[in-house]
Formats: sequence, C-alpha cells, structure tokens
Amino acid sequence: MNAQVFADEGVLFGLNIPKSVNSLLQAGVVATRNDKLKAERLLRQAYHLDRHCLQTYFALYKFHFHHRNFLEAEYFVLAALDEAATQDGFPSDYQRLYRDRAEWNMYANEIRLFYLYSLKALAFIKLRREQIIQAQIILAIMKELDPNDRSGVSVIMDLAAALEEGQE
Repeated sequence: MNAQVFADEGVLFGLNIPKSVNSLLQAGVVATRNDKLKAERLLRQAYHLDRHCLQTYFALYKFHFHHRNFLEAEYFVLAALDEAATQDGFPSDYQRLYRDRAEWNMYANEIRLFYLYSLKALAFIKLRREQIIQAQIILAIMKELDPNDRSGVSVIMDLAAALEEGQE
C-alpha cells in the first residue's frame, strides 16, 4: 500500500476511506510540515474515529518512523498487522503465517497486500532499532510470503545486506 501524492488532493491513502477519516488524515499530513504535535493529534483522532480503517495505522506508523520514534512506529505496525489479519481471517503472527503459507495467498486482496507492506515496515523498523537478527527473520519470511516482491521488500533486503557487509 503506497500513499500517493496529488497536487490538488493531498495524499491518496486509498479509495474507500470514510470522508471524516480522510479529512483528518489530510489535515495531519499538512500539519506535519509545521506542527508535529498537531499532526500526531489529528492522525490519532482519525485512528480513534475508525480503528478498522487500515490507512490510519499506515499514517501513524509512517509519521512515527519519519520522526525517529521507532517504538511508537513499531506499536502501530504491530497493531496494523493484527487488524489486517482480523479483517481477513488469517493469522496475525507472521511466523505462524509463514508455517501455514500454503493455506494463504498473500496476493488475494488489498488487505493481505497491506499486511505484507506493514510487515516490510516492521523489518525496516527492526533494522533502524539495530535488531538485526529479528529483521533478518522477518525478511526471510517475507521472501516466502511475497515471492513476487509486490511489497517492495527487496529494497529492505538490499539495505540489510549492505548493513551486514559494513559490519564485517
């Protein structure tokens, strides 16, 4: 799931977002430029307004990641993984999902693609928190869950490999 920027509309988080949630997300994006506290308040307001709207999790974990608040970003990524799995009826635990991967087509719909995108974000957060082994486990699982690289996880894999080479 990629947010796309449009000059007239702000950020397109998705097509099926309730207008009230989208308005708060848009206002949060605008506020990010000048007022971090206001931006976070607006994004959290959107989250509390509709906890089933996956885009609110996306906005919050991206916001916290960009502000280097990795613990908070990880919290919202984990919540996003749980919510996506709940909505679509598959295991939220990526290790269990990996073990049972033959049962789940992770390309079947947007919710599952959102899960993959969020799992990629978790791997990146783990790298930034210097939890290299955990990141590598997630990346190995991602390689199996997303063999066509629809989430773009190969970019994070390349970064992890470069970091590993730099430590040798």
